[in-house]
Amino acid sequence: MKNILVIGSTGQIGSELTMKLRGLYPQGDVVAGYIPGAEPKGALLESGPSAIVDITNPQQIADTVDRYHVDTIYNLAALLSAVAEVKPQLAWKIGLGGLFNTLEVAREKNCAVFTPSSIGSFGSSTPHTKTPQDTIQRPDTMYGVTKVSGELLSDYYAKRFGVDTRSVRFPGLISYVAPPGGGTTDYAVDIYYYAVNGEKFKCPLKPGTLMDMMYMPDALRAAVEIMEADPSRLKHRNSFNIASMSFGPEEIYTKIKEYIPDFEMEYDLDPLRQKIADSWPDSLDDTCAREEWDWKPEYDLDAMTRDMIANLRIKLNINA
Repeated sequence: MKNILVIGSTGQIGSELTMKLRGLYPQGDVVAGYIPGAEPKGALLESGPSAIVDITNPQQIADTVDRYHVDTIYNLAALLSAVAEVKPQLAWKIGLGGLFNTLEVAREKNCAVFTPSSIGSFGSSTPHTKTPQDTIQRPDTMYGVTKVSGELLSDYYAKRFGVDTRSVRFPGLISYVAPPGGGTTDYAVDIYYYAVNGEKFKCPLKPGTLMDMMYMPDALRAAVEIMEADPSRLKHRNSFNIASMSFGPEEIYTKIKEYIPDFEMEYDLDPLRQKIADSWPDSLDDTCAREEWDWKPEYDLDAMTRDMIANLRIKLNINA
């Protein structure tokens, strides 16, 4: 990778991934693609080039690729799970229509493409514990439908046209940098903000709702490592299970209380989010990622909790 376009650069993943890529590849351009109303700010704006790139506009994608001689596209444009259920037509337009536009530009201009998939690509009929790499995928949400379709479309472009498409299935992602954006797993981000602020947290999921989670530094590293992986080792492309930790609301609450003893939580169930969470795996089997490109997470629940609390106190200017 030398010149990279990040579509959706100001989102939850994109805002951090763009900065990481700029640090890793200073010899090239890492272009922050954004839509009007979601302009890059601060270090994201000042540290490199940016361009208006609406994924539903293929000409904008092509023009930006030409202008910056882009060889790799990170396509992060999507509506998150709970939002996509409210706006399914828009979710399809961005998730599938946008991916088709990106793959067509990549085909014409010889670009590699990373498009993240998700645990949401699985459904209630999928084995929920240690979900295999290759298994039934019948999601119950529009978000999941777009992710499964995206995996298939990306594989098609790889086999039919030779486009270098690669992907990982992200678990729920937890970060102190970007605020939650409407995902089912975002309660695990919110809870840290409430804890650090000394406020009682109302959990939208019931106790025992296990879901795979990952700390953002591990997720960013996975997004880079899969694109740097030796293609001759890859038996899979779209998309690899990756895993780090699996826990329920009561477990993250208990862990936070080890560091913030006065923290309180009560349950206030959100039926939509609970329904989505119940259809997703409890844990993923990431053996293929470990064998094919040496994937290995660095953070567990305790290490993540310590880092989240420390960094949120700095970010929110709160003394311990």
